[in-house]
Amino acid sequence: MDDVVRYERRGAEESVAVITMNRPEYRNAQNSAMTYALDAAFYRAAEEDGVAAVVLAGAGRHFSAGHDIGSPGRDADRPFERRAGLWWDHSDKAGGERRFAREAEVYLGMCRRWRELPKPTVAMVQGACVAGGLMLAWCCDLIVASDDAFFSDPVLRMGVPGVEYFAHPWVMPPRVAKEFLFTGDRMDAHRAREVGMVNRVVPRDGLEREALALAERIGRMPRFGLALAKRAVNQAEDLQGMRAGMDAAFGLHHLAHAHNAETGTDALAGMDPRSMKRAASDGS
Repeated sequence: MDDVVRYERRGAEESVAVITMNRPEYRNAQNSAMTYALDAAFYRAAEEDGVAAVVLAGAGRHFSAGHDIGSPGRDADRPFERRAGLWWDHSDKAGGERRFAREAEVYLGMCRRWRELPKPTVAMVQGACVAGGLMLAWCCDLIVASDDAFFSDPVLRMGVPGVEYFAHPWVMPPRVAKEFLFTGDRMDAHRAREVGMVNRVVPRDGLEREALALAERIGRMPRFGLALAKRAVNQAEDLQGMRAGMDAAFGLHHLAHAHNAETGTDALAGMDPRSMKRAASDGS
C-alpha cells in the first residue's frame, strides 16, 4: 500500500486519517493496485478508534485523472482478492463477463463500500478530477477544492454514457448533468460549487489547511451521531433512486462497451489517454 497509497494520521490527537493517492507521475490514475490499496486504507481508518474523520487526497498537481487506461502500471488483467462483492475473479474470463465482473468490484462496488464508511470523509481536490477521479470525490461526504481544480467526465467520447459510479443526477441538477456529459467539457471549481457539487473553494496554497481543519472540526462531533447522520442522508439519496439509478446506468455502461467491442477495435472505441486529451483540446 505504501507505494501507491499513503496513510497518515494528522491533526490534534492525530484524529484525522489522510489517505493519499500516490501515483503523481500518472496524475494518480487508478489501477487495480491503487484501488485495493485505497480500500485497505479506508478499512483501516474505519477500524482505528482514534480516527474521527478521513481526508482523501492526491499527491502532486492533480487529484486524479481517472481510471488507468494506458500507464506502465496498468493491471486490469491481474487477479486480486475480492473485497466489495461476490462476483468471481475476472482475470481468466473473456468478453463482457470479464469486464462486468471486474468493474462491478473495483469501480461500482468499491465506491459504494467507501460511501458507506461510518465516519465523515472529505475529498481534497486540486487540478484534474476527471472520470474515475469524480467517483472517488463523489463517494466522499464533502468536497473541498482548490481554485485551480476542474471536473469532467469525457467518456462519452468513447461512446460510453458516463463513469460506472453514476452519481451525476444526484451531485448536480439533471440539466447540468446532461450538459456535463453531452459536452465532456471541464467544469471549474467555482461552477462546481455554484451547482452544489463542491462545498468550498479555496486558494491552492490553502487547500490542505482548509480540508484538514474542516475534517478535524467535524470529527469533534459525537462519533455515533455523525455515523447516524451520514446514514440518514445516504438513505434519503437511495430513496430518491440513487442506488437503483446507478444499477441501471451500470448496465448501460456495459452495453456501450459491448457495442464498441462488436463494432470497432476494442471496448474503449480505440481511445487512449493521448487521443482523449487531443479530443478535449480541440473541442471535438
